[in-house]
Amino acid sequence: MKRLVAFTASLAIATAGVAGSAGAVGCVSGAVAGGVAGHFVRTGPNRHRHTLAGAAAGCVAGHMMAVHQKKLARKRAAAATAHH
Repeated sequence: MKRLVAFTASLAIATAGVAGSAGAVGCVSGAVAGGVAGHFVRTGPNRHRHTLAGAAAGCVAGHMMAVHQKKLARKRAAAATAHH
C-alpha cells in the first residue's frame, strides 16, 4: 500500500507541470484515478504495466470530461444571457 501511495504522489507531481497547459485540463485527476484503478486490476509481476495503462487512459478520459463540462458551461452561460 505504501508503494501505491508513493506512486500516486509521484504521478501527480510528475504531471503537475503538464496540468498547467490548456490542453491537459482534467488529465492529472484522471491519471491519478486511472493509475489507482489499474493498480488494483491485476496483481503479479506485471502490475506496473496496468497502472501505467490506467493512468494514460484516465488522463484521456479526464481531459475529455473536462472539455465536455467546459462546453456545457458555455452553453448554459449563453442561454442565461440570451434570456435576460
